Amino acid sequence: MLYAIISTDVADSLSLRLEARPAHLERLNDLQQQGRLILAGPHPAIDNIDSGSAGFTGSLVVAEFNDLEHAQSWADADPYMDAGVYANVTVKPFKKVLP
Repeated sequence: MLYAIISTDVADSLSLRLEARPAHLERLNDLQQQGRLILAGPHPAIDNIDSGSAGFTGSLVVAEFNDLEHAQSWADADPYMDAGVYANVTVKPFKKVLP
């Protein structure tokens, strides 16, 4: 089943994100190689694809997991959690309708 992992950053998270980004991306690439990643990306803090020094306000990951417990465990182990990037994370089932 698909799950949405919706994360909200702490204020001024950009430097924390940049430090933990390689490990964060490695985990996402693993999901992609397994064919389980639907989409992933950050929410720019400004209305521009290049948020520059404004940074980000959070992230969204939609991926396939066996169940909610596995999705939550995966989210809890994100390097961004360890680095203090995220203020909170919500994990919930997701039903893809389109496309």
